[in-house]
Amino acid sequence: MTDLRPHLSRRSLKSPSAAAIAGILFALLYGASLVLVRISIPDPMSADAAWLEANSQTVALALNLVPFAGIAFLWFIGVIRDRVGELEDRLFSTVFLGSGLLFLALTFVGVAMAGGAFSILTQGEAFASSNVYAYSQAVTYSLINIYAIRMAGLFMISLGTIWLRTGVMHRGWALVTYALALVLLLSTSLSAWVPLIFPGWVLAVSVYILILSFQERRRDTLNEA
Repeated sequence: MTDLRPHLSRRSLKSPSAAAIAGILFALLYGASLVLVRISIPDPMSADAAWLEANSQTVALALNLVPFAGIAFLWFIGVIRDRVGELEDRLFSTVFLGSGLLFLALTFVGVAMAGGAFSILTQGEAFASSNVYAYSQAVTYSLINIYAIRMAGLFMISLGTIWLRTGVMHRGWALVTYALALVLLLSTSLSAWVPLIFPGWVLAVSVYILILSFQERRRDTLNEA
């Protein structure tokens, strides 16, 4: 009979590393995109396009980073689910997966709308001063900074609950996750910098998972020796 233990061991060791790397990539790309947009357009609800000439390349870079961040986030979701494995709770895993996909979908729609408005801006001041521009900018802001970020908060709550029920992560991580998620759910309108909590949380979790992965590898190597 074929021994499956070496295969399962390699899988359990690779999953944390893959999740950590994907999470770090997402956090850096998405966080950089948010920061670049925030410093380039001080007032997201403003119809003034005076910033365009000086910051057009910065905004274009920020928009182009988002698709790659989305790819990394999808990978992060998949590997986290694989890590939980048979311990996965169907209810919270469904909410976890659904909220993650909704976060990405809303973000992509918002970025696509922003990209369309941005490309038309280069055609002249007439569109920049029109109600169409103000409308597209307001919708983009709502999609990304209100609806998408609230889905991110729900994503965090569902994952924190999975951690509590399965013990895959330390209980303290789940409690911190709940607290940060509540800030995203209730306080996104207070500051344009609040959405940075989500990539910051993903980065912290990913670094922690990467450290645990290295410790597991070292422990298993010592045991084999």
